[in-house]
Amino acid sequence: MELNSIKPADGAKHAKRRVGRGIGSGLGKTAGRGHKGQKSRSGGYHKVGFEGGQMPMHRRLPKRGFKSHLLKFNAEVTLTALDQLGADSVDVLTLKQAGLIGELAKVVKVIKSGEIKKAVKLSGIGATAGAKAAIEAAGGSVA
Repeated sequence: MELNSIKPADGAKHAKRRVGRGIGSGLGKTAGRGHKGQKSRSGGYHKVGFEGGQMPMHRRLPKRGFKSHLLKFNAEVTLTALDQLGADSVDVLTLKQAGLIGELAKVVKVIKSGEIKKAVKLSGIGATAGAKAAIEAAGGSVA
């Protein structure tokens, strides 16, 4: 192979369609746009989701659900994560430093997922009923 013999694969390159360049081109006069109507005009076309005047799908279907804007300030910690942390007393700052919760978190709650064997004292952290029972059974406390 020589540099002067390199060429693109067959069918990879094709001539761009030059519209509006006379009768002989086959795409003269209306330039493949047909006669009249919105699609024949320059700059004339519908917006995304437009269904020809029919009520569009995104307006026909009901609105559903809700996403709290406070969600980013809430965080959950599992019993397993608390057990692996290995600290005697745990507060929000301890969890942030350990990387168990995000930096924005303000409200933290312990959920009953997994099990805990070490006694842990929680301060400024909530817990579900099941998690609280499991922590107290292990000799810890929830303040």
